[in-house]
Amino acid sequence: MADVERVLDQAGLQNPHVREYVRFWAGVTEPDRIEVVDAADDDRLVAEALEAGELRPAGEGLYYSRSYVKDTARSEERTIVATSDPADRGVYNNWHDGDELGAAQLERMRGQSRGRTMYVVPYLMAPPGSPLEAYAAGVELTDNRPVVLHMIRMARVGIAHLDSLEDPASFVRAVHVTGDLPNLGQGTPEDQRYFVTVADRRTILHFGSSYGGNALLGKIAHGLRQACYDGRASGRFLAEQFMLLGITDHETGRRYHVCGGFPSASGKTNLAMTLAPEALGERYTVDFYGDDIAWLWVGDDGRIRAMNPENGVFGVAKDTNEHTNPTALRSIEPGTGAIFTNVAYNPVTQEVWWEGKGPRPTDDGWEDWKGERIADREDGDTAPWAHPNSRFTTTLANVPNVAADFEEPAGVPVDAIIFGGRTSDREPLVRAITDLAEGVYDGLTLGAEATFAADGLDGQLRYDPMSMRPFLAYAEADYAAHWLKIIGAATQQPIFAHVNWFQKDLGDDGDGHFLWPGYRENLRPLLWLVRHQAGEVAGRRTPVGVIPTAEELELVGLDLPAADLDRLLTIDVERWRQEMGFREEHLRQFEGLPEEIWEAHRRVAAALDAEAGATSSGH
Repeated sequence: MADVERVLDQAGLQNPHVREYVRFWAGVTEPDRIEVVDAADDDRLVAEALEAGELRPAGEGLYYSRSYVKDTARSEERTIVATSDPADRGVYNNWHDGDELGAAQLERMRGQSRGRTMYVVPYLMAPPGSPLEAYAAGVELTDNRPVVLHMIRMARVGIAHLDSLEDPASFVRAVHVTGDLPNLGQGTPEDQRYFVTVADRRTILHFGSSYGGNALLGKIAHGLRQACYDGRASGRFLAEQFMLLGITDHETGRRYHVCGGFPSASGKTNLAMTLAPEALGERYTVDFYGDDIAWLWVGDDGRIRAMNPENGVFGVAKDTNEHTNPTALRSIEPGTGAIFTNVAYNPVTQEVWWEGKGPRPTDDGWEDWKGERIADREDGDTAPWAHPNSRFTTTLANVPNVAADFEEPAGVPVDAIIFGGRTSDREPLVRAITDLAEGVYDGLTLGAEATFAADGLDGQLRYDPMSMRPFLAYAEADYAAHWLKIIGAATQQPIFAHVNWFQKDLGDDGDGHFLWPGYRENLRPLLWLVRHQAGEVAGRRTPVGVIPTAEELELVGLDLPAADLDRLLTIDVERWRQEMGFREEHLRQFEGLPEEIWEAHRRVAAALDAEAGATSSGH
């Protein structure tokens, strides 16, 4: 223990609660040495990782990493929220008793860092000075150097972030132990991996991975699960898997902010990092704040404010290219310090490649994400070169259109909260929702098609409340009530909306093509939405919300067939009535759901029934 004290003294780490925490876990995991990390250590740590073979060069100031072959994604089934209150058990949060899981994790971690370095990573999941700073401070202990390098890119790292804590003991205690990855039984009944957030103790205990959200504990475990719990416990804020962007209208001088949730594969990152369409580029600028997490609260001005607690982007590489997301490519150019994980790699040319990046290169010298030579593959082997969940990690400052005020402690005012799922029918391009309960109801019933079959008609959606299904920290009924409370406390509430870029031509003579071009063109329905919020366009009222008229959409420079536009702005009443039955079944899982949500469901269902009756009677 004397060595622990010496290291902490040399680092200038004075907080007695942090020192006690480090001493305790050093005694449990038994590392060979301890090192306190600051963001300024990045160059040295990169050099050490390159020398140790943990990273490989991928161009000037770019790096490549390869995780263990069975450790390539976040593991939802092994991820647990634990508290002392069984009332926190929800349908989706995989709740367990905190005493039981905390003790079990401690035993799993005992002695597991022998031969390794314990890195002490103090971090902040908020701009310094944020009104939510008390919930943003954390200290991750990890025995994995690449994890430290990712954390430096994804959070604000340094002991200075602990100096201003009003309560020196109020920091998240986040412990990550890699474990013996080849011998953990991944995917078998003997699987030893567990990723536990003991939320009412503000403690995160992750064992058995070195990948992504399983190991970068400031990101998902703290930024979403722990913050979700803290937001309800404090009564002060919402922590959501939301993107956040800004829109500036240079003609009027007005500025708008839009945030929202999208289930996996529904276009969240591409929307967050979008640019204005070329035809509208002189009038509008789109600014990036974040693609994955937003914390929302009521500001001193009575408006809902939002900020991205992260300091970086952990993006999916697959299908990222100049057409889908040119902004992302600019953020991972040479000199940015970006880290690529589980993409294809050429050790001769030090290039990286992934499916969807561009034409597949010749196989001379290339290795796939497992490190196997492409040239050694058998003829006809079409396995992907890059893992489908391959990633790039870069800091927000590298994103070329990052907002100038992305570090603003007071956050930014939210004009609109949107939800969007990948849905080939039933959902129009955009529908605005002006009622709070109906907006929260729509978020609770957010869903996306589990499979993208050509007809898109034979299965119900995989529901993903607010896109928080894997990250909820307590029961869904309480979550809905907390949403109603926080947004309802604003004197000027944002408008809600549902968007859908994935509607297809599924008519009798349809060819299944996407009706909307997507990507940069997605700004157009958002412009209509903020204009509707401002009272500048009226739209057309339907049973499920207000839909634009064709004349209200800003379509200059967009060649869209009239038949496709008509379908995009049409409600299939009978398909929606079928959907309402699925939604009711989904909501009945959540015992104690606020009556306001059920009233919203009944209002929408009744309006659809009335519309169907009017249509059938010829009116």
